[in-house]
Amino acid sequence: MVNTNNINIADRSVLSSPGQIRSELPLSIEAAIKVAKSREVIRDILDGKNKKLMMIVGPCSIHDPDAALEYAQKLKELADRVSDRIYMVMRVYFEKPRTTIGWKGLINDPDINGSYNIDKGLFMARNLLLQIIDIGLPVASEMLDPIIAQYLADSVSWAAIGARTTEAQTHRQLGSGLSMPVGFKNATDGSFKIALDAVTTAKSSHNFIGILEDGHVGVFRTKGNEYGHIVLRGGPQPNYEAEHIAFLRVALKKNNLKPMIVVDCSHANSHKDYRKQRVVLEDVISQIVDGEDIIKGVMLESYLECGNQPIKSGVKPSSRISITDGCISFEETEELVLKTYERLGERQ
Repeated sequence: MVNTNNINIADRSVLSSPGQIRSELPLSIEAAIKVAKSREVIRDILDGKNKKLMMIVGPCSIHDPDAALEYAQKLKELADRVSDRIYMVMRVYFEKPRTTIGWKGLINDPDINGSYNIDKGLFMARNLLLQIIDIGLPVASEMLDPIIAQYLADSVSWAAIGARTTEAQTHRQLGSGLSMPVGFKNATDGSFKIALDAVTTAKSSHNFIGILEDGHVGVFRTKGNEYGHIVLRGGPQPNYEAEHIAFLRVALKKNNLKPMIVVDCSHANSHKDYRKQRVVLEDVISQIVDGEDIIKGVMLESYLECGNQPIKSGVKPSSRISITDGCISFEETEELVLKTYERLGERQ
């Protein structure tokens, strides 16, 4: 018999269903109320009903849950100090899209050793989300694998679709069915059109195949997501400056889309140099102070200590330094957030 199926599959195993993991790590009633309220606040910020600035702040990726909880405690204390002008959301990213190859995140390889214990990674990720919500912070996460979304999405307040997946029909359909506001990043070439198309597509209803709570395959029929919006992350050149914002305002109007933007101060906007995030943030806040009302939020990559570290075979990485993109330290984060708070008091 000639085999024509799974020729390049080395191994397969059964994964716990979304329902199994969610039943073992349930979202409590109190936590569900927090998630629902935080989503409402974010929707109001995007609509302009709430004039606070949303700041999505946290590590490029989570690789040590205990260190992430330490960070969350610090961020919560800071968030409480600025809560009348800033709505703080913690960046809690478990999946990392790779241009070629590399560590794909805590869910895919929680032990950072190539063992790829995805079942363990899912439990670790969900448990951490629940703990951060209990601390009192809403969480933001990237939805990369559409199946993984079923395991975590009930606890996420703001979701991102990355620059490499914004063009994918799969992720636009996913965004249309997600229960929280979704930010679509502009393409890696810096253009806006793909993100504009993604937001337009996510507003519409869709039918697609996905995984059900019990692990069976099912058909999902979505209502469409009115709170899809663009996240500016730069391209060959940054795209956060006033002329880019003005151009995008016109483009959003022409496409009958709500005037709402989030600016990513990292990635290509900072030329992939974490130390330049403050330059982007200061420019964006100056625009807001001068009356620019289309910018609803900003993103910062920040962790306990600054910089990043390489992953070395057989060597456990430091828990306090990013193993993906470079991050600013918590001390610098605190400085920038407090400075932003003061400047927002000057807003026109």
